[in-house]
Amino acid sequence: MKLSHTFLFVHDQDAAMKFYRDVVGLEVRTDESVEDYRWLTVGPADQPDIEIGLSLVGPPVPPTDHEALNALLAKGSLQGIIFELDDVDAKFEQVRAAGAEVLQEPIDQFYGVRDCAFRDPSGNMIRFSTPRSTTP
Repeated sequence: MKLSHTFLFVHDQDAAMKFYRDVVGLEVRTDESVEDYRWLTVGPADQPDIEIGLSLVGPPVPPTDHEALNALLAKGSLQGIIFELDDVDAKFEQVRAAGAEVLQEPIDQFYGVRDCAFRDPSGNMIRFSTPRSTTP
């Protein structure tokens, strides 16, 4: 068994695609529409078998939950995503320069990584992390 897809709710799929493609550096994998539904996925070039869906709040979520999920998304209260890379400090500078909202500047964490955090255009938390060396 292996992971193939994971999903993030977004308010604006075009803004999300531009952020994840142009700022984060992911590839657009699928961008197809059927009537009012748009299937939009992105993923890392080094992991062609992983797709991150950038989904509007809508089906299959019951309509009675749309308002609540949109409110949580607007507050940044939904789960985010973490990317591992070689140089968290360089990625931090690149993403900050693109105007993303900084949540946390790069810092060495007690659990063995150096990481930083931003919000995407919809308010989702996105983290970048680099494993710290265990040798002195």
